[in-house]
Amino acid sequence: MFSKSRINEPGPKQTAEPEKPKMPETPMAPAMTTDKPAAAPKPKPAASVLSSDLTITGNLRTTGDIQVEGTVEGDIRAHLLTVGETATIKGEVVADDVVVNGRVVGRVRGLKVRLTSTARVEGDIIHKTIAIESGAHFEGSVQRQDDPLSNGTAPRPSAKPAASQD
Repeated sequence: MFSKSRINEPGPKQTAEPEKPKMPETPMAPAMTTDKPAAAPKPKPAASVLSSDLTITGNLRTTGDIQVEGTVEGDIRAHLLTVGETATIKGEVVADDVVVNGRVVGRVRGLKVRLTSTARVEGDIIHKTIAIESGAHFEGSVQRQDDPLSNGTAPRPSAKPAASQD
């Protein structure tokens, strides 16, 4: 009924049943057998810089950050927009954060808008929070909105339904 065990002796095991793979005693995630390291969060890319000798005619759109030192004739949409002291933007600016050190001719929309002492803005500013330093030049209106990034172009419901002719 019982047989002598050969635990310490080398050689093949003599068992009647085929060997089953052992399951780990504690619950664990399956082992990854790839050469790649564990997925780490992607590092935030550096801001795109438009140098002072660059002139762009057209719209710019990114989910990242832009630093403008040159001239842009068109609309800009970004996460963070920094307008350098030598920069001129002629168009609408839409960003989560807008820092104006240079000149903007057009509407500025942002969750946080900051005009530094060297800023020159000619246009309306729509913001959630705003900071204007002493010495900044601003001509236009300022309006606070909870969601300044929305276009505000949603159609309004009409007071009366349109009459239909049958």
